[in-house]
Amino acid sequence: MKEKIPLVLLPGLLCDALLWRHQSDNLTDIATPSVADLTEADSVGGLARAVLTAAPPRFALAGLSMGGYVAFEIMRIAADRVMKLALIDTAARPDTAEQSARRRGLIQLSEMGDFKGVTPRLLPLLVHPDRVADPRIAVPVQEMAMRIGQAAFARQQTAIMNRPDSRPDLPKIACPTLVLCGRQDALTPPPLAEEMAAAIPGARLTIIENSGHLSPLEQPEAVTRAMRDWLR
Repeated sequence: MKEKIPLVLLPGLLCDALLWRHQSDNLTDIATPSVADLTEADSVGGLARAVLTAAPPRFALAGLSMGGYVAFEIMRIAADRVMKLALIDTAARPDTAEQSARRRGLIQLSEMGDFKGVTPRLLPLLVHPDRVADPRIAVPVQEMAMRIGQAAFARQQTAIMNRPDSRPDLPKIACPTLVLCGRQDALTPPPLAEEMAAAIPGARLTIIENSGHLSPLEQPEAVTRAMRDWLR
């Protein structure tokens, strides 16, 4: 019997293992999935080192959004440990000044009053417009955010704001790489995925139809299928 591939899954901002539930449950015949905790450090370097400390010696690595930013840092400091790489609904570019200003504003708002997690105002940025009112998506997103909490939210946003530009590192990625993005992703849209796939040697680009930014939760079967092909 073929040995299973250790698979480390990196969640996005205000997300936890629930984001990857379908993949964790349905890839166990070929992989040994584990979901990293990305809540304790306030830099991508600190988050990457925590992942590497807990990870097996060699593993496949998949990161969504902020998880992708941490994956880039892991590739910079320990590429020899990564067997395969999946960059999901993420981007290699750093924050713009406008994006960083918006993040600082959200941190300040979260510190001024009760932390509400993902509010109805923010949900349309995260999921396909047709799912904003769908409790099967909206409720899990809010539950994850509340579990992460305000303090970790501030640390995560700080890490994201201060991440480096990963575009110069893309041509150096030498492992089999999947770049995946929801067609209606409003935060890291398909052109950013296309940019990464074009710069990474041999990368495979997959666009998931009828999906926003949280494709593993919104279109779980399609994402699991793409990840299965990548792991094989």
